[in-house]
Amino acid sequence: MEPIYVDAQSDLDDAVDKYDVVLADFYADWCGPCKMLEPIVERLAAETGAAIAKVDVDANQPLAQAYGVRGVPTLVLFADGEQVEEIVGLQSEDQLRSLIERYSD
Repeated sequence: MEPIYVDAQSDLDDAVDKYDVVLADFYADWCGPCKMLEPIVERLAAETGAAIAKVDVDANQPLAQAYGVRGVPTLVLFADGEQVEEIVGLQSEDQLRSLIERYSD
């Protein structure tokens, strides 16, 4: 599955309602660590049961503020419609994969 590009709160809400596990990647185009994270989240979208939602913080400032995003990348994990985790900074593929698996059925 490809990452889902989110342009509004309703897009994120729809993804959280539709999928059991959603990893929201709050990123910025100018952010070096965000660029390093991009191929990782694309692989996770393709190889795990989780949906990956990409949120450009510059284009979606109200959405970033609603989730208290102060630094990028920030990853917010939703499971069964609820926010369950928030991680700030670059993470390894193994760390993110195990986090997703912890909440996947």
